[in-house]
Amino acid sequence: MKYEKGFNLIELMLVVAIVGILAAVAIPQYSQYVVRGNRTAAEAFMMDVANREKQYLLDARSYAPDLTTLAITPPTDVSRNYTFTINVPAAIPPTFTITATPVPNSQQANANDGNLTLTDTGVKGPAGKW
Repeated sequence: MKYEKGFNLIELMLVVAIVGILAAVAIPQYSQYVVRGNRTAAEAFMMDVANREKQYLLDARSYAPDLTTLAITPPTDVSRNYTFTINVPAAIPPTFTITATPVPNSQQANANDGNLTLTDTGVKGPAGKW
């Protein structure tokens, strides 16, 4: 009696189908985790900018209008996905709003992540993203 070695076509197709199903489930989940991780990195940077704004207020009696004035630059993993602006209206008492906007055609923009905002009073927007 002779035994054949190896796999037949049905066994091979079954393995390919199982791998395909696992990939179809795992890849979208992984992409969501990456988007969430990028958002968290941007939020941490915005909190750092807010802390520096408060320190700047103590020295200059006003908030800094941009990141250059604060002598801070976003890390490359954050700047690849978001651009940051600081809005300092002429108001008394002084206020600021930091806005993170997804870079066009980045993973964040493709996921419709939307803008993140942080104000001088600690109000974070949009609700549910932070």
